[in-house]
Amino acid sequence: MFNNAPMVNHIAVKDFEDEALSRPSSPCGPPRERSPSDPCMPARLPSSGFLQREAERMAPKAVEAELERIRKSLEIPPPPSPKDTEGENSQPTSPTASPRSKRKSFLDVLPSAFQAAKALRTASQSGGSRPWKAPEPYEILRAIERRDVMFLMEVRDRSFQTLVQKTGDVTPLIHAMRIEHTDMAIVLLGAFSRYINNLQDEDLEKAETKKLLKILRINLKIAIDYGLQKQQKDLMASFLQTLIMSEGDSWILLQTADVAVALRQGTEGKPVHNAEAAVRSFATKSLGQADFIASLQDYIANATADLVMMAAWSLVLQVVKGEPLPTYYFARDDRVYRAFVERLEKHKDAIQSKVGRRLRWQLRVLESKLEGRNRTYRSKVELLAKELDEGKGV
Repeated sequence: MFNNAPMVNHIAVKDFEDEALSRPSSPCGPPRERSPSDPCMPARLPSSGFLQREAERMAPKAVEAELERIRKSLEIPPPPSPKDTEGENSQPTSPTASPRSKRKSFLDVLPSAFQAAKALRTASQSGGSRPWKAPEPYEILRAIERRDVMFLMEVRDRSFQTLVQKTGDVTPLIHAMRIEHTDMAIVLLGAFSRYINNLQDEDLEKAETKKLLKILRINLKIAIDYGLQKQQKDLMASFLQTLIMSEGDSWILLQTADVAVALRQGTEGKPVHNAEAAVRSFATKSLGQADFIASLQDYIANATADLVMMAAWSLVLQVVKGEPLPTYYFARDDRVYRAFVERLEKHKDAIQSKVGRRLRWQLRVLESKLEGRNRTYRSKVELLAKELDEGKGV
């Protein structure tokens, strides 16, 4: 509310001077103070595409729920007795005398209504009546600029490939980093991870999937280089984790075999150094000089320790019958370590009797140096390297 009385009175004095002279030029009493302006921007409504998608998804459920409620609220009438039949024949039909007939007719319609609801659900699951049109590249970039998360989620579900396509010299992820919309970069990174995690074994054999994964890796490597160049270090560890996820089991198994060869050679093979070099060189050349990012260094150390443990356990499995360490545990905090210690305890008798002296020493070093959560993975790997790479060995 604003007090406009002084302004109104001023206009009145100018237009009606004769009448205004007979009255005081100022209002009775001091004017009220102007209320402070406190504008606010209302939250934007969801896009029409999102509303349409939600309507198509929820409409069949709402129809079925309402029909079920009506069906339960109605009672199927018992068969009429002879007296009721005579009474009905003797009385004329009226609106008040035929509730049962109404109920019967409605119950007869229910099956067809359920069929209609089922058809509606089928139509909604097939994508609705409107054909989906993949968005243009400029629409993706505009959605990132406007922080239109719902539009990006719809594109993720319907046309994922457009989120990794390069337009000119920019990809959607790089565009989000250039304009420093970190939240949008996180949204895109989440879409990448979701796509990778939802892939089935048969999907990985398809040429289209292989091509899309290759483009996705290029996106992540460019993002890592750009982030290092501009010192945008917040998401570097997440980029590297998603990049390793995109390779699947093949890269982890290959590097595990290489580190196992280094473990066989003892300290001369420098297994910890080789494991760390493999992780660093996997992404980009620039990552090898990225010593200033604490979160990235900790992730690299986590992956390094996991590679050495998986390599050591693969050597154990050559003489002891047991279960391998799951590859999907790789570089996910201490999951590999916990599984590693659990298997050491389970097969300690067989390890003591069948495993060689050097490998038993390496297993003890891994178990002791990687234990605890009070130290960072970086410090643990440094201690591990002093023993397995630089120590006296066995």
